[in-house]
Amino acid sequence: MTMTLPSEVSATQLLVRPALREAVDTLDPTMRRIVSYHLGWTDEHGMAVEGDGGKALRPALALLAAQAVRARPEAALAGAVAVELVHNFSLLHDDVMDGDTERRHRPTVWAVFGTPAAILAGDALLTLAVEVLETTGDLSAGRRLTGAVRRLIEGQTADIEFEKRALVGVEECLRMEDGKTAALMECAAELGALLGGGDEASVAALGRFGRNLGMGFQLVDDLLGIVGSPEVTGKPVLADLRVRKKSVPIAVALNSGTDSALALREYYRRDRPPNEEEVRTMAALVDDTGALDWTRDRAHRYIAKAEACLAAVDPPEDIRATLADLTRFVVERDR
Repeated sequence: MTMTLPSEVSATQLLVRPALREAVDTLDPTMRRIVSYHLGWTDEHGMAVEGDGGKALRPALALLAAQAVRARPEAALAGAVAVELVHNFSLLHDDVMDGDTERRHRPTVWAVFGTPAAILAGDALLTLAVEVLETTGDLSAGRRLTGAVRRLIEGQTADIEFEKRALVGVEECLRMEDGKTAALMECAAELGALLGGGDEASVAALGRFGRNLGMGFQLVDDLLGIVGSPEVTGKPVLADLRVRKKSVPIAVALNSGTDSALALREYYRRDRPPNEEEVRTMAALVDDTGALDWTRDRAHRYIAKAEACLAAVDPPEDIRATLADLTRFVVERDR
């Protein structure tokens, strides 16, 4: 059974989507066509479709954070749009760097329009995010966004560097994922609270909520890269092992000191990519080390920390319940 986003979280998309479309409409026609395809609004010919635009978790978090400090969600709309634009900037570039040919059950932008177009589309979204946030007139909001982008780039840089190394430590892998994923989730919550008029303590507490939620989300994503169903995730079966990615559960497995870890290291040292049988053997080796259970447990610990952060904010009860539902979705989802 597929775990779905809480209905209150999905409802925030009714506010975000029109504002996101309005921002994208300011791009030049070529970029607008490419970005609209990436966001699932159109096909490659520019014809409107009913596509999967993703979970929109980050903008939802921004709007909920504003409500947590007792503001209307509209107060944080510019922040919500900005973080969603930055997130999609990173996805466009990630697909190019990773050579991924499929996202959300259809070809990626670079596979359809070419690598230069995908890179430029990502650049356009990053610039647009800054422009959208500038309309708030809040300089500190802009600094938070650019700081998150800096951490995101540092995380992506570390991820690429890990590809050249035979072994990566678990803690440095966690730091990499903190930059790649948690930084923008933290920023989304901070922006929502800040633009909603929250005090410094509330902004910080909701930022910590977002950061821990982001780490839990990424660890579950790592698990899905190994054990997820391609029909649900939209990615090839055993996707991370196929490209010998060093995600957290794989780093845990490789550093476990077990016989299975030694066997797994041999597959990671080979010059050629693994075949289908070898990929499945690698998955079994990872499981044998206990790395999958370790990662699940760590994800739950991050989520528990996220929930504890809400006590410092004391949000309205309905918003607290929605944020609690969101944490449950993060650890129970299958896509």
